[in-house]
Amino acid sequence: MSGKVVAVNVSLEKGQRKTPVPSVTLLVEHGIEGDAHAGDWHRQVSLLAMESIDKMKAMGLDVKEGDFAENITTLGVELVTLPIGTKMTIGDSLLEVTQIGKECHTRCAIYHQAGDCVMPKEGIFARVLTGGVVQPGDTVQILP
Repeated sequence: MSGKVVAVNVSLEKGQRKTPVPSVTLLVEHGIEGDAHAGDWHRQVSLLAMESIDKMKAMGLDVKEGDFAENITTLGVELVTLPIGTKMTIGDSLLEVTQIGKECHTRCAIYHQAGDCVMPKEGIFARVLTGGVVQPGDTVQILP
């Protein structure tokens, strides 16, 4: 299974929408250089499929890449179906899926606008095994 990167997004603080940038640098066992969610833990990088964002658009929301605080927005990969432990390459980097979805302790702005949010159900998290630069257009390859 393969897809592509639509956007790469960062934020300086947690709890904010992320801003699309031209490229990001993934650091081994840390995450995205300069992103608030990077660190020595299992949720170093967050990913969300464009298909999930499109569901929210279909509900009438004006949302785009990064609005769900995902670091990497993908297209063509059913992220939510990947089991924990799945490895994937994105550009030159290697990631391992560590968590599917998350519990939202505080309702985000998207939830208040729509009454729902896709990130807790369809977003995934990964740790960085091999670092590298990732940018829109890079291939996302799920490894067997």
